[in-house]
Amino acid sequence: MMRDMIRSMRIYQWTKNLVLFAGPVFTLKILDPAFALPSLLGFLAFSLATSGVYVLNDVLDVERDRLHPTKRSRPIASGRLPIGAAWVLAAILLAAGLGGSFLLGPRFGMSAAAYVALTVTYSLALKNVVLLDVVAIAVGFVVRAAAGVELLRDRLGSAEAVELSPWLLVCAFFLALFLAIGKRRHELGVLEGEASRHRAALGRYTVRLLDQLVAVVTSATVLAYSVYTIAPETVAKFHGRPLFLTIPFVLYGIFRYLYLMYAEEKGGNPSEHLLTDRATLVNVLLWCLVVLLILAWPAA
Repeated sequence: MMRDMIRSMRIYQWTKNLVLFAGPVFTLKILDPAFALPSLLGFLAFSLATSGVYVLNDVLDVERDRLHPTKRSRPIASGRLPIGAAWVLAAILLAAGLGGSFLLGPRFGMSAAAYVALTVTYSLALKNVVLLDVVAIAVGFVVRAAAGVELLRDRLGSAEAVELSPWLLVCAFFLALFLAIGKRRHELGVLEGEASRHRAALGRYTVRLLDQLVAVVTSATVLAYSVYTIAPETVAKFHGRPLFLTIPFVLYGIFRYLYLMYAEEKGGNPSEHLLTDRATLVNVLLWCLVVLLILAWPAA
């Protein structure tokens, strides 16, 4: 049962919470030891809270998951983890995650609570509303990015001490929207005629519509990130350092996901691809390395 509890926490999906580090990185605080440890603790607390939501979602969706070709093997859907034990696990994870978040700071705690409220609302209602389901997922990533900044503000004791570019929040939104639409595209292909039984909103999508949305959001994501790297406020914050050198890595990452989605018919779990697709993992690591090198680049 312990192994099934750990599986239900979906620790591999904690990679989504890495966006919390956008605040420390792009406000040039990540190399400061006074902020590095709180950021790591914030990542852990936030991740525990998200795992609690994952378990709760599996409990609420247990019947629908049993209709899915892969989700039916999850511990709760398969019956290996009893519903009662899952409720207790969800409560413990949420209490630990939210409690730890508030201990790190009130602003960060409120951000974590807002994310939990959004995801619970998604599980109960929004995931059944066409288009709003993917928008809600994207907003969740924006809340994650903002939470990282709120944690820094808690540490500095001033709401004006740290500012995150609106362009960076736009980038987080479009990237998450891109991945969410790609996931819907994959689910629609896998479930075929059973899509509406698994999720009401999924049955209202069509492959043609999702392909059009992918094209729009792909362009918006690349454009938003490119504009962010060359925006005057970004150039001033980085003291003329060439952040635009990271654009090729973002472009390749998007192209690689499109390849996996269309050529290899993958895309149902972006978090898993990040850990299992070697090209994607290497690209992300290289992007991180280049960002750190740019931060260490002599100011202009």
